[in-house]
Amino acid sequence: MTLRGCGAATLSVMTTSVRSRIPAPALFVVGGLSMYVGAALAIGLFDRLSPPVVAVLRLVGAAVVLIIWRRPGRAAWRGRRLGRAVAFGLATALMNLAFYEAIARLHLGTAVAVEFCGPVAVAALASRRARDVAAVVLAAGGVLLIADVRWSGSPAGVLWALAAAALWAAYIVLGKRVAGAGNGLDDMAVGFLVAAVLLSPVLVLGGPQGLGALADPLVLLVAVGVGVLSSVVPYVIDQVVLRRVGQARFAVLLALLPATATAVGLAALGQVPGLGEALGIAAVVAAVALRSRDDDVPGPPRPNVTGIT
Repeated sequence: MTLRGCGAATLSVMTTSVRSRIPAPALFVVGGLSMYVGAALAIGLFDRLSPPVVAVLRLVGAAVVLIIWRRPGRAAWRGRRLGRAVAFGLATALMNLAFYEAIARLHLGTAVAVEFCGPVAVAALASRRARDVAAVVLAAGGVLLIADVRWSGSPAGVLWALAAAALWAAYIVLGKRVAGAGNGLDDMAVGFLVAAVLLSPVLVLGGPQGLGALADPLVLLVAVGVGVLSSVVPYVIDQVVLRRVGQARFAVLLALLPATATAVGLAALGQVPGLGEALGIAAVVAAVALRSRDDDVPGPPRPNVTGIT
């Protein structure tokens, strides 16, 4: 090996070591912050485009960035690996589309609370100990308190939120399989691109709004930004975390997202949480601490499925 090769290998090992020391909850907070900045950009697009069009443009932006970055090889476009990637990409895209439709009809807190039924179900089904069940109950209760659920939304909105919940559960299960086999980020790039192609008719069905968006450079630029901040960054972090923890603990860790949103609201917007929100944050933190760490016990060496070194 050349001197340059030795240096690159050493740097790769050092980077991997540093990344492995970062606690999974900390990674989730970073992903959450990125997601909320992306959500702010998406809200700006809602004034000009319908929720499905925004969701598809977000997917297209993420797919383009991932394909340029990863440039998946031929193996990523074949057989079971391709099928797994496409299933993951469609589940992710439809989850975002359903959630955008839900928040167009419901209060955001209600939609978040209903959607969280998906990861809670995953965690509950995978739990084997009483403390795991207690952690799930704490996480679910904490999110409900933070969200300040109000059941005054339309039936259609509730149905869209429930659809998003089911797709969120599928995202966790399929994401774990993608992270554990092949190359996670390459497969994500392939899955997002295929899903973007399959859902592209939504832009046409969106009428002048959808077609006009493709001709507006500013809208396309914002869409790419939303795709990077709301999809690429948090989903790449998800792939890293999924390599290290089981899907049950991953589902509980997702409860940190609404807690992070509350903290951002306090720091950036001066939104002081009420008693219910404060109790919800405490319940979420307790759930993350209580959840058994059996899934985090290091196992035999595995190939680098994310491609990040």
